[in-house]
Amino acid sequence: MFDKLALLGFGPGGWGWALLQGAANTISVALATLPFGLALGLIIALWKRSDSMLLRSLATIYTTVFRGVPELLTLYIIYFGIQVLVQKVWSGFSIPPFVAGMVALGMVLAAFSSEVWVGALNSIQKGQREAAAALGLSKAQAFRLVVFPQLIRVALPGLGNNWMVLLKETSLISVITLQDIMFIATRANVVTKEPFLFFGTAMLLYFFFSLVSAWSIGKLEQRTNRGFAAFGGATR
Repeated sequence: MFDKLALLGFGPGGWGWALLQGAANTISVALATLPFGLALGLIIALWKRSDSMLLRSLATIYTTVFRGVPELLTLYIIYFGIQVLVQKVWSGFSIPPFVAGMVALGMVLAAFSSEVWVGALNSIQKGQREAAAALGLSKAQAFRLVVFPQLIRVALPGLGNNWMVLLKETSLISVITLQDIMFIATRANVVTKEPFLFFGTAMLLYFFFSLVSAWSIGKLEQRTNRGFAAFGGATR
């Protein structure tokens, strides 16, 4: 039993450092993907509410495609398909696995988060924008100062769920040789023939990240709801 646990150590023959590096790569990809996916998702959501039929149609097509296509297939298209196409014009072109993973997972995240953003945007009364305009604020200022703070409060629970899904989906990038948790666990299993030990350790690492994420999201929700709750209490 203890001989097997020694395989998780940080000494010679141990996989401890490799697993930690894999965990760092997993979190790095997830954190890099999050702002890209959420920002693109917000743009898609604004397109869905646009007066332009073209933008609404493009947004609908985008979300339909990327919500319907498996994430792994999206990853393959970005990493292999796009790379091959560009190499026909630029022979030295290559996409780093980290960038490919971030772009692929970010595009999928954008499709799902756009629905959360749309729901949050629909919850904000039109009169607030009109009041902001009456105060002389531009549309950009009204969105930044009036709409966006409320948008975050309403959208945060849904975006938190998107983050939890993204965290687990990072395991897919192991198929394009990025050395994340799953890549290291699989490699360690091939060498040691101890699948339960290493895949169990991978499971615990993902579970730990999920617990920390759930706690952090809960704290963010409390913070964003603090002023709203105080305002609501004052009006009763």
